Amino acid sequence: MEEIEHKYIEVNGLKLHIAEIGSGSSPVVVFLHGFPEIWYSWRYQMLAVAKAGYRAIAPDFRGYGLSDQPTQPEKTTFLDLNNDLLALLDALNISKVFLVGKDFGSFVVSYFSILHKERVSGFIVMGVPFLPPKPLEFKQGLPEGFYISRFGVPGRAEADFGRLDAKTVVKNVYILFSRSELPIANEDQEIMDIVQPSTPLPPWFSEEDLTAYGALYENSGFRTALQVPYRSLHEQVNITDPTVHVPALFIKGEKDYFLKFPGIEDYISSGVLKSLVPNLQIVNLPEGTHFVQEQLPDEVNQLVLEFLTKNSKL
Repeated sequence: MEEIEHKYIEVNGLKLHIAEIGSGSSPVVVFLHGFPEIWYSWRYQMLAVAKAGYRAIAPDFRGYGLSDQPTQPEKTTFLDLNNDLLALLDALNISKVFLVGKDFGSFVVSYFSILHKERVSGFIVMGVPFLPPKPLEFKQGLPEGFYISRFGVPGRAEADFGRLDAKTVVKNVYILFSRSELPIANEDQEIMDIVQPSTPLPPWFSEEDLTAYGALYENSGFRTALQVPYRSLHEQVNITDPTVHVPALFIKGEKDYFLKFPGIEDYISSGVLKSLVPNLQIVNLPEGTHFVQEQLPDEVNQLVLEFLTKNSKL
């Protein structure tokens, strides 16, 4: 991991931390993390694409990891993250990129691919498919204890997380999100209490990995992370045409709990997704969970490199 360089780029009044590897003149691949992730969640993919001749860049979103906190975390929006990405590319003099997004990073990929079509050569998403910017009703028909509902209540998740250190919070969320069922707490239970203290980490996630994540979230806290994504899902953006025609790939873990969100399987299989992204390829990984890029790095790296090779002029 020592080959990966770290630097800070000032964008929109904040210093964003970026991890980078690869030649400055090569086609650029920008990796966008989810929650409870950080640039580090792309470690396997960054090394693989750099070895293949690409330039890999993975920022920590504002308020995450080593990036600056916004002055008002509770007012952060997905559009802010989109604007940060645009400013980052401008600061680095990068005219066009391939985007790779995971979890809510896929939301940012979706926003950016619609709002700045001319800057995107193609995109890959995993954990969450391409979703056009509109208020998302993920809670319909689910109990009050659904984690999206709980995390969306100001103060409740802060109190829940505040009983534990950052490393334990990340551990619990990784365990919950690597399962195939939706995280739902009982009425008299908090989300962190779903995981028993003795529950082991997923076999593909080491104590060293957990320590790296824990240190980064110890630094940033969870204020911005709870705002985006969980308290920004009703964000309204004025989009006239949500269709994106660039080459795209959705790496879908068959055991990903997100597939059990209301309406998601139908959205993927009914043709609606393909109508929005006509040049989309969907690849299913039968054993894949929500964290496919860390759980199955060799398979994901191969798919990413095949996509880049097919759609770039290296």
